[in-house]
Amino acid sequence: MKQIYILLIALLMGLSAKAESSGTCGPNLKWHLTDDGVLTITGNGEMDDYYIFSPWRDSGVKRIIIGNRVTTIGQTAFSGCSSLTSVTIPNSVTTIKEYAFSNCSSLTSVTIPNSVTTIGDKAFNGCSSLTSVNIPNSVTTIGGWAFSDCSSLTSVNIPNSVTTIGDNTFSSCYSLTSVTIPNSVTTIGEYAFSNCSSLTSITIPNSVKTISDNTFSVCSSLTSVTIPNSVTTIGGWAFSGCSSLTSITIPNSVTTINDDAFSDCSSLTSVTIPNSVTTIGSEAFSDCTNLQKVNIGNSVKTIGEFAFNKCTNITQISSEAVVPPTCESGVFFYVNTSKCKLIVPKNSLDAYKQAYQWKDFSLIEGSTTGITNTVYNNSGLADVYTINGTRRLSKASADEINALPKGVYIVNGKKIIIK
Repeated sequence: MKQIYILLIALLMGLSAKAESSGTCGPNLKWHLTDDGVLTITGNGEMDDYYIFSPWRDSGVKRIIIGNRVTTIGQTAFSGCSSLTSVTIPNSVTTIKEYAFSNCSSLTSVTIPNSVTTIGDKAFNGCSSLTSVNIPNSVTTIGGWAFSDCSSLTSVNIPNSVTTIGDNTFSSCYSLTSVTIPNSVTTIGEYAFSNCSSLTSITIPNSVKTISDNTFSVCSSLTSVTIPNSVTTIGGWAFSGCSSLTSITIPNSVTTINDDAFSDCSSLTSVTIPNSVTTIGSEAFSDCTNLQKVNIGNSVKTIGEFAFNKCTNITQISSEAVVPPTCESGVFFYVNTSKCKLIVPKNSLDAYKQAYQWKDFSLIEGSTTGITNTVYNNSGLADVYTINGTRRLSKASADEINALPKGVYIVNGKKIIIK
């Protein structure tokens, strides 16, 4: 009987103790996990990639120490280590691969060394306790979803070495209040900052040419945004659901405003479509319920269906287009066309009164709205058009333009009057 008791006690002691574990995790790397949750990676070179789970995933890892000769943190290496609170990444590491620290829900901070050039897709996705991250100026690419669903992240420093911010990189970072995008960035991916509901302002650098689809959608606290004159395209749903956005300046470089770009921007009160824009996409400004004044530039050719649908408070629309833009179905659906004033070029009154959907407005007025100069003094040569769109001069000098007969002309997309 005494021997049985001794065996039972030994068995219980064995069950209560956590045996230390170890193994290999790369051609020249070894790992060791202590019974108190400290995981150490030693050796030289790259870590293995783990396409399902690493051997230490459910072993209560609390701290990770990576040796200073490790060069790569492997795919899914530490994913799902939900008890992990801190990690030391040495400056020998150049790449943090996909899913490397994803869903480490207790990780509060991480220091990425100046040796890292690439942060892979979903590298820190779902690190819901991460409050801040410093990205060093060695990093050139931040992968898609890299910090998405980091719901406690309040600030992030993006260095001017980064050229690409991938799709969904910071999406659903609900606590992120501000971010500075450096002028080294040329590409901001789709949904990159979508659902960042605490983000109040954003400045897009003049290195960016395209604002992708859904880039800032549902940033419900965003009150202002600066779009540089390098941008030529505003993608679909780019600012959709930005319900606190009160004003937006669209630069004269933009040629296309895509579908739903500003839909559901319920605090937007006015918008000016610059003379560079030729196409306004379907539902581009739909459900902007506080929109009151709309200015449409002189180059708009097409307005997509339901572009201003449910903009029930619009009181004035000014169109500088000499030829009424072609309207697809329901462009002004739910706009009170009996009370909303439509201001158009004086010589185009009859054309608007006969054009599809434009003719539905009861209050159509002719105006010389848009005339900006009485003397043309710009250097260089320019083509000159009459108010009806007929070319009057080709590659004319300032002296030739000012010598024209009295009247209104279009030069470089702007109306001038020669007295």
